[in-house]
Amino acid sequence: MDRRSFLIATAAAASATTAALPAAAQSPRMVPVAFDARWRALTFPGRTPTRYKLGGTTLTIEADASSSLIYRPAPDAARGATTARWSWSVSASVPPTDLSRKGGDDRNLSVYFVFMDPQAAARLSPDTSPRRLLANRSARALIYVWGGQRAPGSLIPSPYMRGRGVTVVLRGPGTGRAQARVDLAADHASAFRTAPGVLVGLAVSADSDDTDTALRASLSNLALG
Repeated sequence: MDRRSFLIATAAAASATTAALPAAAQSPRMVPVAFDARWRALTFPGRTPTRYKLGGTTLTIEADASSSLIYRPAPDAARGATTARWSWSVSASVPPTDLSRKGGDDRNLSVYFVFMDPQAAARLSPDTSPRRLLANRSARALIYVWGGQRAPGSLIPSPYMRGRGVTVVLRGPGTGRAQARVDLAADHASAFRTAPGVLVGLAVSADSDDTDTALRASLSNLALG
């Protein structure tokens, strides 16, 4: 068999093997999530808001003794997502903090994924505020964090969400650049002992008000699958 024939046969065999795999074994199609006008700001009374610059594939963040978040509904094509990935970087970091304590839990970055059961999700309005969303008894939030003082992989109940939110530490405090790939289904099972329902909302936050410090960070290429 000549080289050209060998390459054609190899490609055909690989294609047939991929086609024979069950859907769950093939790589999921990732849905990109742009940082555009669909993100809305949520500020907190009496606190200077963190600054978020929406730049398409990249979100740039500046916090100077400040705290706030941005949020958006999950894209329709990603409401069944069980995985997520993104790139993030920190060039100026807050110090270590206790993420289990209200009023002392500054962090460089948090990425939120909010799930609800299908019945509650079907009744949800696109204009529902994150406060009302997270107050829903069906809502469960996975909060992936760069910061704190616990080891990566630690699960920490959110002190604000009465059992409906769990922080997953991905990186400790400090500067750097990294890729994040998370298994939402597995982490939801570990955090809440149940499978995730429908992905209904996304949020990003950064805060440095408790430590009166400055942080500079970015988040890029967010995608759901």
